[in-house]
Amino acid sequence: MSYQPSTMYYTSRRQQNWSRNQNTTRFISSVKLGPVAHTVLIALMITVLGLIYLTQATRATSYDYQSQKIDDQIADLSTQKNDLEVENARVTSLQTVKNSDTAKNMVTPTDVQYAQ
Repeated sequence: MSYQPSTMYYTSRRQQNWSRNQNTTRFISSVKLGPVAHTVLIALMITVLGLIYLTQATRATSYDYQSQKIDDQIADLSTQKNDLEVENARVTSLQTVKNSDTAKNMVTPTDVQYAQ
């Protein structure tokens, strides 16, 4: 590949009759692609864009599965909480406390004093 001066790649405004407020130079590519190369490049770009789209769609679906899993855990924990509340109420009921062995072993105090 030989060196070619940059004037071969750029054309000036004088040569193209450009008017005011327009681009004054333009780039002329030294690489020429045929129709097959253009088709292959377009196919590759479409493939890359498709892969990006699928990646984003899959990511959103995985977030949906994670949120569903967390919702299921919340429902299970809520059910366990309700069961524990019922168990707590049963264990701490007044009749159960009065009939317990600990309550039967207690004695009434003989001397009671109050703080003033």
